[in-house]
Amino acid sequence: MKKIKKKKPWKYLFWLGPFLAVVGLTAGLVSGNWNLIPLAFLITGIVISAAWVLWQSQQSNWWKSRSTQASTNALIAIFAVLVILGLINFLGTRYHLRADLTESQLFTLAPQSKELVHRLQQSVKVWVFDANQNPQDRELLENYQRQGSNFKFEYVDPQTRPGLADKFGVKDYGEVYLESGEKRQLVQTINQNDRLSEVSLTNRLQQITSSTTASVYFLQGHGERTIAAGEGGISQAVQGLSDKNYTVSPLNLAEKPQVPDDATVVVVAGPQRGLFDSEVKALQNYLNRGGNALLTIDPNTNPNLNNLLQEWGVRLDNRLAIDVSGRSVGLGLAAPIITDYGQHPITKDFGNGISFYRLARPLEITPVPGVEATPLLRTKPYPNSWAESDQQSENLEFNQDKDLKGPLTLGVALTRKLPAKSQTTSSPTPSAAVTPSPLPSPTTQSPASPTPSAAVTTSPLPSPTTQSQASPTPSAAVTTSPLPSPTTQSQASPTPSATATSSPTPEKSVQTATESRLVVLGNSDFATNGLFQQQLNGDVFLNSVAWLSQQDRQPLSISPKEPKNRRITLSNAQASVLTLSSLLALPLIGLAAAALIWWRRR
Repeated sequence: MKKIKKKKPWKYLFWLGPFLAVVGLTAGLVSGNWNLIPLAFLITGIVISAAWVLWQSQQSNWWKSRSTQASTNALIAIFAVLVILGLINFLGTRYHLRADLTESQLFTLAPQSKELVHRLQQSVKVWVFDANQNPQDRELLENYQRQGSNFKFEYVDPQTRPGLADKFGVKDYGEVYLESGEKRQLVQTINQNDRLSEVSLTNRLQQITSSTTASVYFLQGHGERTIAAGEGGISQAVQGLSDKNYTVSPLNLAEKPQVPDDATVVVVAGPQRGLFDSEVKALQNYLNRGGNALLTIDPNTNPNLNNLLQEWGVRLDNRLAIDVSGRSVGLGLAAPIITDYGQHPITKDFGNGISFYRLARPLEITPVPGVEATPLLRTKPYPNSWAESDQQSENLEFNQDKDLKGPLTLGVALTRKLPAKSQTTSSPTPSAAVTPSPLPSPTTQSPASPTPSAAVTTSPLPSPTTQSQASPTPSAAVTTSPLPSPTTQSQASPTPSATATSSPTPEKSVQTATESRLVVLGNSDFATNGLFQQQLNGDVFLNSVAWLSQQDRQPLSISPKEPKNRRITLSNAQASVLTLSSLLALPLIGLAAAALIWWRRR
């Protein structure tokens, strides 16, 4: 009889080892704390499993079999692959490395953007008020976030967080705002056709982190709208500018007829009396050197600005703008309701929105060389609107002989490119020599003045001696002569004269192009307290100041990146040939080749 071997229960203690190891590993991973208990379970399980493996190898010598060695090699190889993959993922998470293989580097930030974010000293956060997260926009924001720890972004649904949306003044889905400390600034509004732009985001980021602020000066002293609180004032408009990080100050040109150098925009809000000629001249000089101004001029007033406006091709019409639609909303005939806006950055987002102007005067635009004019506000065509000349009549009716048919222009934006300023720099290798004048030479004398002029004589023959008195602000006069020219002496002096010999190195001229902007509106009442917050009135004012401050200009030369068009344009005949060749010709060629091979091998 065969002896039946009794199973030894202690052999199943092996399963206790993997069990204890799994318990310790799970406890450590779930709790996130590798204290004594998880480590005790893990070490005990590993020791039991290792002891069982050693005991089994001594009992059956299975370690020496080929199958065991092959299985062990396979396990080691699998473990090594897992370790390598884990290390690669760990390094990829710790040290981010991406390769942009697109031809125009569509998914790579410009060097200016990288440097700006990398050098951020304060925390900046981008708020995207949109319920849906576009992958392209999120990828762009993540690229910014990788450049510096001070850059953050967050998507917000305005419906779920109305308090935050009201804090930023969000009006519609897709608005993107930048926030840095107490500063907030609108970047752009994104939609299906207009995605988040690196150019806009970087430039707004530079503006909000800049220590300089735009200064807006309001002219005072001629019955203009007061910037203080009260009826007829524009304190709400001033507060709106302050909320957008503008510095607002009053300006009195009668005390000092010169616009401050730090003035970004000068606002002339509804003057009731005429400006002095010196004040008008100060405004002209300010615009000529690249300044920006907003003029809101009411009807039946003469601010003495005709000469200034004539340079820009604008004439103030003395008639009153009439709009019959104003009566239907209770504003009266003399309150034009505007829904027609020009294609301009100031009004590009207005659509068919409403803004109204009580007691407004039309503007006449005349083309002027070098000035680009864009009408901003246009009334409805006749018979809905016209310019009334008889303003004292109780029954306002159109008069063919005196009145002007609509549509009327109530606002215009103008841009003038100023001539390039040339700054002449002296030669890098000038030579100066002081030589006595032993013999009297013919001289040209001029009386002493605070700004004496030094004459520089250029001649192919030996140059004469040039004498002048030292002055902090000399002006250069150039004289060219084929023969030796006489000495130019500003004042007789017994001392030896200084001779300046010009270097053959040519002079360098530095060109600096500037731009001046002007907005003229035939009404100032629209921005007063109470009306400023109605409809689009406040937006017209704030957008005008923003455009005049030239914030829409790109301070950084970042070119928008667009994918190159690699599509092939085919005619109908070419498309038909391509279709027949792919669906008919190629399969027939394949069948013919298969049939030929079969015929040769049969």
